[in-house]
Amino acid sequence: MGRITVRKPVLRLSTAGVRGRRPDTLAVEEPLEIRVAGRPLTITMRTPGDDFDLVAGFLVAEGVIARADDLVALRYCADTAEQNTLDVVLADHVPPPAPGMTRAFATTSACGVCGKSSIEALRVDRPYDIAADPVELTPEVLARLPERLREAQRVFDRTGGLHAAALFDAAGEPLAVREDVGRHNAVDKVVGWALRAGLLPLTGRILMVSGRASFELTQKAAQAGIPVLAAVSAPSSLAVDLAEDAGMTLVGFLRGQTMNVYTGAHRVTS
Repeated sequence: MGRITVRKPVLRLSTAGVRGRRPDTLAVEEPLEIRVAGRPLTITMRTPGDDFDLVAGFLVAEGVIARADDLVALRYCADTAEQNTLDVVLADHVPPPAPGMTRAFATTSACGVCGKSSIEALRVDRPYDIAADPVELTPEVLARLPERLREAQRVFDRTGGLHAAALFDAAGEPLAVREDVGRHNAVDKVVGWALRAGLLPLTGRILMVSGRASFELTQKAAQAGIPVLAAVSAPSSLAVDLAEDAGMTLVGFLRGQTMNVYTGAHRVTS
């Protein structure tokens, strides 16, 4: 695994005329090439660490795999100097990714769908019936999630430059927390952890993200069978449409004691 942070010199200035140089801690961003059976699939920019979870979660989001036994092996490639190329071996019963899924250019840390060849490719069949998930939770449980997520952001404390995603149970207890320069990578790492632990579908669970709720993050939650997605910032219009269509509860602007419930309000009980 590569370094998660690096130290770089910085010139510190202020309007009061203070001027000085000092080292600053930065979050590392490096490419990860994903191969399936030796065939290049995509390159994503990520923070090194939890790479196996990242790749597993990415494949769940793309509809390639849905269970732990769909994966035979994940391994770093020996033909590269550093651990920035990872090869996936799928089970015999899993069809290989379609040729059209191969992304012609790198996925940036800002956007996980930029390499899609067309908008139609975003319409992945959902494997789980989220609308049937009976989980209920209180506003008090939801209100505690941002603070619990923030408490677990160890690398953010040192860099201020990472997104985070966390999986909670219905009582608000954390199950997994991951950080990354890309918000979509952080979600993939959480989902990949759950898949490798044999926990999919994530019935009765809550996904909490540190930024906004985009269409892409909503889709990733839906692919993992997560009934509740909560974000500290705003959702996009397409995220709300997707959450409603999938039967998901979508909560935005979760700050302090207030929140907006955009879809699935029947799951939030007094």
